[in-house]
Amino acid sequence: MTERRSWLLRRLALGALQTAGVVGLVFVLTEALPGDAAVALAGDHPDPERIARIREIMRLDLPAGERFAEWVGGLFRGDLGTSLVSGRPVTEYLAAAFGPTLILTGLTVLLLVPVSVGLGVLAARREGGRTDRFISATTLGVYAVPEFAMGVLLIAVFALRLGWLPPTAVGHGSDLLAEPAVLVLPVLVLLVRPVCSISRLVRAGMIDAMASPYAAQARRYGVPGHRIRWGHALPNAVAPASQQLARTCDWLLSGVIVVEALFVIPGLGTVLIDAVAARDVPVIQGLAVVFGVVTVLLNLGADLVAQRFAPRAGVAA
Repeated sequence: MTERRSWLLRRLALGALQTAGVVGLVFVLTEALPGDAAVALAGDHPDPERIARIREIMRLDLPAGERFAEWVGGLFRGDLGTSLVSGRPVTEYLAAAFGPTLILTGLTVLLLVPVSVGLGVLAARREGGRTDRFISATTLGVYAVPEFAMGVLLIAVFALRLGWLPPTAVGHGSDLLAEPAVLVLPVLVLLVRPVCSISRLVRAGMIDAMASPYAAQARRYGVPGHRIRWGHALPNAVAPASQQLARTCDWLLSGVIVVEALFVIPGLGTVLIDAVAARDVPVIQGLAVVFGVVTVLLNLGADLVAQRFAPRAGVAA
């Protein structure tokens, strides 16, 4: 128990250090962006006085260290700054776009776990058979298709040719749940590749677990096959898959940017693209911090799940 608590404290401390590193890296990278933000915001015919005023408003006239200290202090207060384009607080700016992104990623993860586990267990039960070969070949082939190409293909077939689904979210507003048909193609694009990778991990883990000595011993004691499969083998197969699930959630943060741009969904990905185009530094920094902290938390959660299902492996890590 003491060893597990010590591991947990070390992992929490590592998560705190990673978060601090993300905050520092975000500031350094935005500082390293080429060009002058004040000149870019001044327009096509910049006036030196206007540039000077913009630099004063953006606090660019202060040393980088002082600006970093002010920015970090604002983060601790929940203040991500003010958008240079709209003049609205960045937190309010991001909150308005958070809903569509949360719906997309939430539905994807909600479907991802049962579909991936189901396909992996099914393939493992039919190891070497036609079902196993079909699932393995299909997941391997589909995984090679990039998200953008997959999205364009699905739009061309199901929206333009067959007319079954809307091609984009244009005209449907930000309340995507009011028009569920809009979500089908974006969620499918986000779902396909993660299902392929995680189901293959679950399959391999299930095959190893079912061939392990403890599974053989359970059979000798007369334990039913379904209890061995779901109660003993699956938890051991899920431990490595949980790490992949965390990496998948990391990937979703970048994949959602592509999907939102492709399907014109007003989420955080669209906000980031617009902010980069307008050189709205506070919004870029706020989004980068949010994405980075979410990534750290997801990996921390995955480690805790893996440690719960495979305690010795987690503590050793």
